[in-house]
Amino acid sequence: MTGNKNFYITTPIYYVNDKPHIGHAYTSIACDVLARFKRLDGYNVKFLTGTDEHGQKVEKSAVAANLSPQEFTDMVSQHFRDLTERLNLSNDDFIRTTEPRHIKAAQAIWNTLMENGDIYLGSYAGWYSVRDEAFYAESELVDGKAPTGAPVEWVEEPSYFFKLSKWGKPLLKFYEENPDFILPESRRNEVISFVKGGLQDLSISRTTFKWGIPVPGDEAHIMYVWLDALVNYLTAVGYPDEGAEEYQAFWPASLHMVGKDILRFHTVYWPAFLMSAKLPVPKRVFAHGWWTNEGEKISKSLGNVISADNLIGVYGLDQTRYFLMREVPFGNDGNFARAQMITRINSDLANNVGNLAQRTLSFINKNCDGLLPEPPEGAKVDYTPLMNQVRGFMDRQAFHHALATIIERSDEANQRIDHEAPWTLKKTGTPESLAKMQQVLFELADEIRVIALLLQPIIPDSAAKLLDQLGVPEAHRTFAHINTPLVPGTTIDKPQGVFPRFEQIDDAA
Repeated sequence: MTGNKNFYITTPIYYVNDKPHIGHAYTSIACDVLARFKRLDGYNVKFLTGTDEHGQKVEKSAVAANLSPQEFTDMVSQHFRDLTERLNLSNDDFIRTTEPRHIKAAQAIWNTLMENGDIYLGSYAGWYSVRDEAFYAESELVDGKAPTGAPVEWVEEPSYFFKLSKWGKPLLKFYEENPDFILPESRRNEVISFVKGGLQDLSISRTTFKWGIPVPGDEAHIMYVWLDALVNYLTAVGYPDEGAEEYQAFWPASLHMVGKDILRFHTVYWPAFLMSAKLPVPKRVFAHGWWTNEGEKISKSLGNVISADNLIGVYGLDQTRYFLMREVPFGNDGNFARAQMITRINSDLANNVGNLAQRTLSFINKNCDGLLPEPPEGAKVDYTPLMNQVRGFMDRQAFHHALATIIERSDEANQRIDHEAPWTLKKTGTPESLAKMQQVLFELADEIRVIALLLQPIIPDSAAKLLDQLGVPEAHRTFAHINTPLVPGTTIDKPQGVFPRFEQIDDAA
């Protein structure tokens, strides 16, 4: 597995104080799209997701549910594991921070930070948000609340501290030398501004509750949930065994995908912990935006939380995956509107890609004895520039641009059918017009093949149906075969519609 063709992508591990919603689905689908794309592009991929199960918020939620913390986390973690199947995620691992392998890794990194002189015992007095599991300075509070709007409480207790203040200059140097470490750029600027403002040492243990990983050598303390949680990315590749095959192949991680609300933890605290432990820092952290629902902020109090299950039930899994990746520039905030989702599904999938496949394959089935015609001039198109363009967008997590490029290609093919009019060429019936018809039909069918190949990471089931209808063998469905044309004489059965049109808004979603 060692070599340059390894790719390690992670979702944030999801906090188990509640059931999953559209935000969790959004992050997970984005990671899945990239994992699938990289596999099709010849990479060895490790795709990790899982659940973050310690902390005061979990302990309080468990008490409210009249369950022990372990019973509570077992139940809620299963909801997230079920979501991976519901979303058709291709994750290679699902990690829980209550697992023995993770407790071992978290305590190992604590010992390393301690040995390297970056942990000391003191006492903490300050503002803490249970909801965010985060400490805030007085200057960060807005109207007596955390910047996120979460309530804060004054906490005074003995605490171990990590010497975060020591790592300000090394972090700024790292950001400068690695300009793509934080994307999008607006988030990078935000982090640099925060670090330039000066870093305070970080409280990394708690004593006022017990649901967490014990601090090695001092079990009166448990590890701060964010030090515990971030280590999961190392746990999953075999740390603390740095000689482990997966560690050697996949660390440092290629990409941590996170919501913008946890950017600081991943781009300030995490690289500082790793630098202190003398471990390589991940190559990139990408922070995506948040969704609103019909223009309103999503919250349980408003009763407008969007369930991924409902979206899938009403619109279909691939349609939901497509909309979330296509509708909003990845990294920006987005608004979920049912009318817009229907418009997007109909215009891009049903009326465009679906229409192209239906018209082309139906014509071949009816007018070419159900066989893909032999193109008199052979296959002439080189798809390498298109492949490179889509790959470039994917490598910058510009999913919307990648999809716009693919749909534009389908647009052009639809326009070509209208312009070349194979039905007129058939009716004309001369040897020249029939040869032209064969050439056009073959090239259009091959365009559908390439469009379906490129759509596989986003809408895997639908793309597979299109490739099945074209008779593309499984072995030719990777990007290495982008220029391997269809085989003349392949049976083309009457095509089955892949993308149904939606005629009305269903308020159930």
